[in-house]
Amino acid sequence: MNIVLLETAWSGVDDGVQALLDKWLVSIGVHVAKGQAIATVVLVKASVDIEASVDGKLTQILVNAGDSFLPGQVLAVFDPD
Repeated sequence: MNIVLLETAWSGVDDGVQALLDKWLVSIGVHVAKGQAIATVVLVKASVDIEASVDGKLTQILVNAGDSFLPGQVLAVFDPD
């Protein structure tokens, strides 16, 4: 079994700037497709969706809705197909 960690990074967002995970759009155990929106985050001036980086099943959420996080931080774990 391979495990893929979902990390966040956005161009134009400085290191050290926190974002807020607004909500998860999928639940643990749900199969997602690469490019599918899986969570919504709030940055300084905008809300953006995070997309799955692989096809696979979401197996673990490491940052809960309502929690702040830094760009580059691991948010979730996937088991790719």
